[in-house]
Amino acid sequence: MDIPFLDKWRKRNVVAHGVAVRVGDPDAAGVAELLAECDLLRAQAQDAGVELDDSPGSLTALDQLVPQWRDDPEVLPWLGNDAGLYLGTVIVRTVPGAVWQVWPNGLPVVKLESGREIDVVAIGHEWAESGTPELSQTLAEASEN
Repeated sequence: MDIPFLDKWRKRNVVAHGVAVRVGDPDAAGVAELLAECDLLRAQAQDAGVELDDSPGSLTALDQLVPQWRDDPEVLPWLGNDAGLYLGTVIVRTVPGAVWQVWPNGLPVVKLESGREIDVVAIGHEWAESGTPELSQTLAEASEN
């Protein structure tokens, strides 16, 4: 059964998978800085000769990497988290009006000026596991809203 308000409530009240942020008095700049670290992804990209400079071009470069991490079940979930947080960082830094928002369950999402919320962590996990959706395509879609 499709009940829009119930679906929205469920999204906000489920346990966050992978990444959860708990902040008492949210400092938007501090939260954004923390979420932008993405150490594992940055190290993997650097090893492949890709510089992650928080630009749209860096997402395109990530989409082109050979996914050697898929062979390591220990690395895959962490890389998925980092990919999602890096995607969110690029969106927040390049799409006017986009901001980080932390749901009550601790899940960090990107909220666009239109009000649309993007669960970038889920997208990062999908990308790390299968290569789709492409991170650059997600940015392009966010830029249209």
